[in-house]
Amino acid sequence: MESLNPRARSDRYGSRINRAQSPLLAIGVPWLSILLGSLTPWLPIVASAPVLPPIGFLMLLAWRLLRPGLLPLWAGLPLGMFDDLFSGQPFGSATLLFALALIATELIELRFPWRTFLLDWLTAAALTAGYLLVAALVSGAALARFQLPVIVPQLVLSVMLFPLIARMVAQLDRLRLMRVRRLG
Repeated sequence: MESLNPRARSDRYGSRINRAQSPLLAIGVPWLSILLGSLTPWLPIVASAPVLPPIGFLMLLAWRLLRPGLLPLWAGLPLGMFDDLFSGQPFGSATLLFALALIATELIELRFPWRTFLLDWLTAAALTAGYLLVAALVSGAALARFQLPVIVPQLVLSVMLFPLIARMVAQLDRLRLMRVRRLG
């Protein structure tokens, strides 16, 4: 005889029904991952030229390209300010560049709603190149024509690292959407 208690019934999908998302995970995971990515300039890496990619910026692009409506356009302001605190750049440079990158990705999303990963990768490469070039120009260093190629290894590493970061963001998105079991 079948029990009338719905919790007593155990089927293949019954354990996934009536679960709610954790608001803390749903909202906090993207922001926290970008903030942690902005802390990478503090890693103990010694180099004579800039080689470490802007992980915070790449995480921001990956989240924006993977989930276009998740981060609001104004998110570039606080995330860029946090990045400015730890990157060593003049204060306001990442704030401006993060905001401009979010606006650019929004315009691309409006123009190409059917994007593929290749278009996302090209978008990230172009925005990262612009980010690194403008960041080098506003850094306060005396840059001559022959000194600008110094950022090429950083740019190549950033472009090649974007698919890995996008994959990591996709895994974090799965964590973000994980449903928690209701107790009681």
